[in-house]
Amino acid sequence: MEQRQVIEIPVKKLSIFASADNPVMHKKRVAAYARVSTEYEEQVSSYAAQIDYYTKLIHSKKEWEFVKIYTDEGISATNTKKREGFNTMIKDALDGKIDLILTKSVSRFARNTVDTLTNVRKLKEKGVEVFFEKENIYTMDSKGELLITIMSSLAQEESRSISENVTWGQRKRFADGKLMLPYKAFLGYKKGANGRPEIIPEEAKTVEYIYKRFLEGCPPSWIANELMSKGILTAKGRKKWYTTTIESILSNEKYKGDALLQKAFTVDFLTKKKKKNEGEVKQYYVHGSHPAIIRPDVFDHVQVELKRRKSLYFGHKRNFLSGKLICGECGSVYVPKTWHSTDKYRRVMWRCMKKYNGKHKCPCKPISEAVIKESFIKVFNAIIDCKDEIIAEHRKMALFLTDCSVLENKVLTMKDDMEATSLLAQKLISENSKTALDQEKYQKRYNALSVKYERLEKELADTEATIAAKKEQAQKLTAFLDKLEKQEVLVPEFDEELWDSTMESVTIHKNGTLIYRFMGGLEKKIKI
Repeated sequence: MEQRQVIEIPVKKLSIFASADNPVMHKKRVAAYARVSTEYEEQVSSYAAQIDYYTKLIHSKKEWEFVKIYTDEGISATNTKKREGFNTMIKDALDGKIDLILTKSVSRFARNTVDTLTNVRKLKEKGVEVFFEKENIYTMDSKGELLITIMSSLAQEESRSISENVTWGQRKRFADGKLMLPYKAFLGYKKGANGRPEIIPEEAKTVEYIYKRFLEGCPPSWIANELMSKGILTAKGRKKWYTTTIESILSNEKYKGDALLQKAFTVDFLTKKKKKNEGEVKQYYVHGSHPAIIRPDVFDHVQVELKRRKSLYFGHKRNFLSGKLICGECGSVYVPKTWHSTDKYRRVMWRCMKKYNGKHKCPCKPISEAVIKESFIKVFNAIIDCKDEIIAEHRKMALFLTDCSVLENKVLTMKDDMEATSLLAQKLISENSKTALDQEKYQKRYNALSVKYERLEKELADTEATIAAKKEQAQKLTAFLDKLEKQEVLVPEFDEELWDSTMESVTIHKNGTLIYRFMGGLEKKIKI
């Protein structure tokens, strides 16, 4: 039998030699990547040092040709999507402009294992090598990928640990009631010498104007247009005002000097994705955390009005009567209709939406804006005549509405019952996974626990809704009584701001009786 001979043929390093016919050595095109993840002074000096070090290193090697130092300053490495310098470097390398990339360490390159390996493999396919100096890893080395996987995983855990520490620090500050504001984008406040928010008088005037115009009946879109026409700038110094910005200012409790902390939280430390906090993590409400621009009673009144307007389905052009006129026969709202639109008798009348709907037409008659205004003045002045008795009586009612201690104790008991039921269900599931239980009996027990939990959950939601409704009514009533207390004289003519701040609804009956319901529940009848 003929003996076989095996001859080993050395690997050709194509990145160094152009071809076998042309043995002239080509220089390696070398780039470096430098990054720091914060903008602190010491990190900036480290960043500058990295750039200087790699520039000198590449130029010092005769066999290397300097390409570029790619950089990202003040950007986290947990995800490569937002790293412009890094992404440009990868593109240039894949386009054949780079042979070797130098970087300080795996953690400087990326702290996400998936991103690290994905990019390293893409580069290897194109013959591009990465050298991690701290770990002394060459990605073309046979051991390179295993070492990179290990180092990247460690770096990813380090990033997780840092993120969790930062999150813990933030939540500790929240628990201590410490407020952090994005001052550059927050109208009305700047960071004071003591670290707490300090009012900017000129910007505070804009905030007050927004609240005033809203309570005068202007929708947020109108207010935005008014601010632009006056040349008033946003918190960021921009000319353009958006409806959403106005709505945000109107609904932010910080303008009344309070602070709800942890409105959102970071879901994933890698993606940095944030989510609105809907009860997943604790929130903290701090009363009087900083100076207020808007009085608490004005702010609370605005919240009630925001809620009321959102429940309406009228177009953007709002009349002061919109949503406040209710049919006493069928419960529908009154809407405006123009009579004699083309002649001199043209006028706007308000009528029940179901006046001409279906077979059973609503018997309530249309009513004019003038009649509502006139009757409102009469009713309000009648209240002023005996306001002392009304205020004394209804202050007691407001206290009664505010006292929700019995219901709040009930909520605590239900939460305890729900937690106990949940633990029993978990214990049952665990027992079933470890032991061969009778499945019919198991399902019966599980279903009973599930039904109990759902019942408690519904009762809890109903009780919490009752508490919220009582407190909202108390807020409305207190705001109305405060307004009434300040009214020293009779009202000589219709005042739209007074209407907006005191009226909840007017119920119109077919016999001509109007029932005026004021904020908080006070009702007065008048016959027209």
